[in-house]
Parts: sequence; structure tokens; C-alpha cells
Amino acid sequence: MDPSTDQPTSGLNRRDLLKTGLILAGGAMLPACAASAPAAASRSASAKSQVRGRRKLGTLQVSSVGLGVQNMSRKYTTEVPNRAEMHHIIRTAYDQGVTLFDAAEVYGPWEVERILGEAVGPSRNKIVIETKFGWNIDQKTGQRLPGLNSRPDHIKVVVENMLQRLRTDRIDLLYQHRVDPAVPIEDVVGAIKDLIGQGKVLHYGLSEPGLKTVRRAHAVHPVTAIQNEYSLLWRGPEAEVIPLCQELGIGFVPWSPLGVGFLTGAIDAGTRFAPGDIRGAESRFSPENLPGNLALVELVKRWGTRKEATAAQISLAWLLAQKPFIVPIPGTTQMAHMLENNGADAVRFTADELGQFNAELAKIQVKGERLPQMVLQFSAVEAAPKP
Repeated sequence: MDPSTDQPTSGLNRRDLLKTGLILAGGAMLPACAASAPAAASRSASAKSQVRGRRKLGTLQVSSVGLGVQNMSRKYTTEVPNRAEMHHIIRTAYDQGVTLFDAAEVYGPWEVERILGEAVGPSRNKIVIETKFGWNIDQKTGQRLPGLNSRPDHIKVVVENMLQRLRTDRIDLLYQHRVDPAVPIEDVVGAIKDLIGQGKVLHYGLSEPGLKTVRRAHAVHPVTAIQNEYSLLWRGPEAEVIPLCQELGIGFVPWSPLGVGFLTGAIDAGTRFAPGDIRGAESRFSPENLPGNLALVELVKRWGTRKEATAAQISLAWLLAQKPFIVPIPGTTQMAHMLENNGADAVRFTADELGQFNAELAKIQVKGERLPQMVLQFSAVEAAPKP
């Protein structure tokens, strides 16, 4: 189920982008004759893979499109990517204007933070590293234990270990990955404030939080950003989370902005998932729901043809058009896909086009849950009250 082999019937496809990406991302990766494409075409392709836009998450300035590195230690399809190539993708993303890189302690666990720390090197002071704590991980063994752990003493140990893995002296944006219902958010933010005072953390955020918890946290110290799943496939945050961000001046970072690959056209009605691929447990991708949900893919492909963009670029550009404080973090383990995703920064919707797109979107009803219930139970949780 490799997206680079997919062949959409309209718009540009990811196989074409793979060829372009290899030329752009490393002439050293191709023979000299292959790298010597016509100069005008090469310049045009290069411009489309540059992220020139800048946005603010609270007071923190970042590129308008970031890079999620979650799968760089293990893909959804369970293969382990080539580590050197993951480093190359991260470094090339920076060369192409990306300054926001997203990781988490639980990814691996720990291994993704190590990969990111190994890769950033000389660019460290020119980028924003965001990572996340909150799952219950033994800090000596790396073993993932049941449940969550946001006790203040645990947070401080976690951050010390994160700094070592990331090879840095500070974390630019630290998220609580999921709200711990056993710990008052005031205590969590108090621990983070201590770390901010020590210069080990610069900004903080919350991922998939309850709305009351956001307000309580923001009252202690301003929240810089909220992470939630958000895409054309899952629009839940539009009802309350995004309006709350606008009210409080908080940035919004959509994770899974391409619907775990669905919105790129990488999944069709006949797709079945390998054991261990979480998408196989999501009912939106079940054999019963998948065929109907593919209407979304047809929508972005049609608009891709109209806007001379790929389905992925249309999907990301639509997110960027929603609010100026939204910064998606598409993840990938393929150079061409990273370059393609960057190209969303150059895709613009006029007001009329956005209205027309949304009218077509409103006719599509997505069926099925976005995650298995065992994972959904950790979203929109409220923290324990402060005694």
C-alpha cells in the first residue's frame, strides 16, 4: 500500500512527484543525466516545494506547513524506514523552508526523538522542535505501561531525557499528549512553568484536550497551541476547539491532516490493511464505509485538476484556508511526498472557490469512527479539579 505507486485518475499523482522530488532533494541520489532536467522546469518544481509562508502559534512563528516525523521509526504498514534517508528528509525539509518539526516521547517509544535530534544538527537554532509527553512510559527502560502519567515530578524527568535524545538544551513547544484525568491541569502547567523558568521549555500546548481544561491551563500560563486530528476526513474541531483557539489566541496544529494517507488517493475501495496497521481498526476504513467515503478523494482530485495541484496539496491548502493560525504537520517517510506536501503553501483558494468547494464538501457524509474506541477514550478528557 505504498502511496508512491498509486495512480489517481485526475490531477497530478504522487508517482510524478516522486520523480520530481528525487531530482530536487538530492542530485546525488540520481545519475547526472537524470538530474540535468530542463532548467525552467527544475526551477518551477523547486519553487512548488518551497514553504515560504510563515504563521504564528500564539507568539511562536513557524512555517505554514510543518513536518510530522512520527512514522520515521515505524510506518503504519509496520516496516522500519532507512534511518539515513529519514535524516535526509528532515534536513531537506529545512532546506525547503520547513521550520516546524513534530515528535513525541511515545513514538518509538523514544526512537523518533532520537532520529530528529540526529538530523537537525547545524539547523537546530533555526527550527522549532515540538514534542509531547503524557503516556505512562518507564523512564529507565522505555517500556510503555498502562495509562497516562502527567505527575509533575515525572514530567521533569521526561523533559530531561527528551533533551538528551533531541540533542538540545530546550524544547521549543512541549505538549501534554493526552490530558491525565488524575492530575489537576494547574499542577501540570505549574511544572511546565518551572521548566520554562529554567529555559528548558519555551512554549507549551495541549493535544486532544477537554475544553474546560484548556481554559484552566490558559489561566495559569498562556497555551501556545492545541493539537487535534483535523482534516477533510475528520472535521470535529470546527464545532468548539477551533473557535476556542480563536477566542484565546491559541494556535491550532492539525495532526493527520491527510487522513492517514486517505486524502492522497493512496487508499481505494479494495484496500485492506496489514496486521498492526491501526487504520485496519478504524471503522471509517471498513469495507462497508470505505467506498462511500471515497467521495472525498474524488472531490480533492477534481479540484486538483482545476488548480493544477495534487490531492494532498488541495487537502492541505483547504486546511490553511480555514484560519491563519492553523499549521498542519503532514507526516511522511518519502522524500517526494514531503516535497509535494510543501507545495500546498503555494495553493490558494479565492473566496468564491472556497465557497464552492465547501458546498460540494457539505454533500459528502463521512461514515465511521476516526479511531478505535480504546484510543478515542483519551480524547476530550478533562483534568482532575484542583483541590
